[in-house]
Amino acid sequence: MSNRAATEKANDLFFTRTGMDRGKVEGIVGDALNKSDDGELFLEYRQSESLVFDDGHLKSASFDTAQGFGLRSVAGEVTGYAHASELSEDAIRRAGETVKSVQKGQGGTMAAPPAGTNHLLYGDDNPLSEMAFEDKVKLLEEIDAYIRAKETKVAQVSVSLAASWQAVEILRSGGATAADIRPLVRLNISVVSADGDRMENGSFGHGGRTNFDQWITPENWQAAADEALRQSLVNLESVAAPAGEMEVVLGSGWPGVMLHEAVGHGLEGDFNRKKTSAFAGLLGERVAAPGVTVIDDGTFDDRRGSLTIDDEGTPSARTVLIEDGILKGYMQDRMNARLMGMDVTGNGRRESFAHAPIPRMTNTFMLEGDKDPDEIISSVKNGLYAVNFGGGQVDITSGKFVFSCTEAYMIEDGKIGAPVKGATLIGNGPDVLKKVSMIGNDLKLDTGVGTCGKDGQGVPVGVGQPTLKIDELTVGGTAG
Repeated sequence: MSNRAATEKANDLFFTRTGMDRGKVEGIVGDALNKSDDGELFLEYRQSESLVFDDGHLKSASFDTAQGFGLRSVAGEVTGYAHASELSEDAIRRAGETVKSVQKGQGGTMAAPPAGTNHLLYGDDNPLSEMAFEDKVKLLEEIDAYIRAKETKVAQVSVSLAASWQAVEILRSGGATAADIRPLVRLNISVVSADGDRMENGSFGHGGRTNFDQWITPENWQAAADEALRQSLVNLESVAAPAGEMEVVLGSGWPGVMLHEAVGHGLEGDFNRKKTSAFAGLLGERVAAPGVTVIDDGTFDDRRGSLTIDDEGTPSARTVLIEDGILKGYMQDRMNARLMGMDVTGNGRRESFAHAPIPRMTNTFMLEGDKDPDEIISSVKNGLYAVNFGGGQVDITSGKFVFSCTEAYMIEDGKIGAPVKGATLIGNGPDVLKKVSMIGNDLKLDTGVGTCGKDGQGVPVGVGQPTLKIDELTVGGTAG
């Protein structure tokens, strides 16, 4: 079990409150998974809330409670999955009859359950009950007024406050169980500034697996508001981005989202087992420049991407994916690890009870090097300094990616020059790793805003990196 408090709360939510008998449910699960190689019953209860204050008004406010279960049976490479929002013995029994279909002709031996953990990474308080609704609205109004009072060019302000509280319990054949209570909060601020007919945007957010208290102190929300405003004003001064092959410097922190997308997904176990990843079959080989070490680590306290246990009950771990440029491992859930003969890494994640677990990232980042960021900038004669990113697209099989920069600058004769608008970075993840020539000593993780999508599922994640120099990368621009 992950911890006693989580287990007691889960028992109250899933058994005492619903009237289900734990012994009977364990019997149903045991019968349903009798001939399986693996599987579990995933129970979930979630509360979530979101407030959006836009253009001087409370635009929307929502509160939602969801509960349900997902029952999974794994036989070889085949998965049977059934889910329902009804928490009852009858519903679970019907699901059990459904998932048995994958066991025909199978005589599986159930895999051993995950090892337990008492290393808790976050508290179990419910952030939704921390502040009264009126106080949340007042905070959003205060942030809006603060930004508008600072700058006459501000045309629009949008502020959102979101929180969720999730309780899960994982039951396996034989009675093994694991439970977790997961808080999650986020404050996000977007500012549009205008100069004549021109309008530009800036945004900033922060959060984690905590209550709101540390994120909504005046010094913290004011710093977030100042950063969103700064970005919008910088972008008002931006010029059209040039295009072509050039040296590119990536800033520290959030630019790690490009590493997450262009490289991280290609290191997830399912893509490599199916040989659809550009990294398939390359374990032990050089896939990046010397000095490049990439880690996935779900064990940081209170981080957005962290998990005490994953959605299969496996404790989170620190997994070395690439070490000094050599491919060392993949991120694994239980099924893909078993089929590949590799260790489970605690990366089996799902969006909700309605989804089966798949290999997913937690907090994925590159370790720092020994170069001063100023030294990296001064080494570039003509290039691009990319500080913040928006959306991107990645092809896992080829590794090709396209990312748009939301804040970037020209580098001219070793100095940061004018901000540019409309810059996109185009390349191939594995190729880019080999073109990393300088690694900064300023590793930062993002501020707690990332959500990763895969197979229609979204989960909270973290990213990070130090300042990086890439010797050659294609920049798509808007300059004529």
